[in-house]
Amino acid sequence: MTFEAYEAVVEDSGHEARGRERRALSLGIDQLERLQGGRFSVEDLVQSLLYVRRLWTIFIEDLAHPENGLPEQLRADIISIGVWVVKESDRLREEKSNDVMQLIEINRLIRDAL
Repeated sequence: MTFEAYEAVVEDSGHEARGRERRALSLGIDQLERLQGGRFSVEDLVQSLLYVRRLWTIFIEDLAHPENGLPEQLRADIISIGVWVVKESDRLREEKSNDVMQLIEINRLIRDAL
C-alpha cells in the first residue's frame, strides 16, 4: 500500500467515525427532544438520559486516551463539556433540574461541529 493510499484510508476512517458520532448524537438529541415535549414516561426519561450519559462517557474515555489525535487543549475542552453533560443528565434524572433544552443545545453544537 502506498503512503497516499494509506492517508486516504485514514482520512476516510476519520470521516466515517465523525459520521457515526454525528448519528449517535442525533439519536440522543431526538430522545431529549421527546422529553422536552413534556409527555413521557419515567422509563422514557431514564432511557433517554442514560443513552446520552453513556454516549458522553464513551466520548470522554476516547478523548482521555493518549493516542487520540486531537490537540490536547481541544480534548480537554470537550472532556469538560462531556463532564457537564453527564452531571446535567444525572440532575435531570434525579429531578434536580427540569431544563432539557440546555442539554439539547450543547449536544446540537457538538454534533454540528463534527
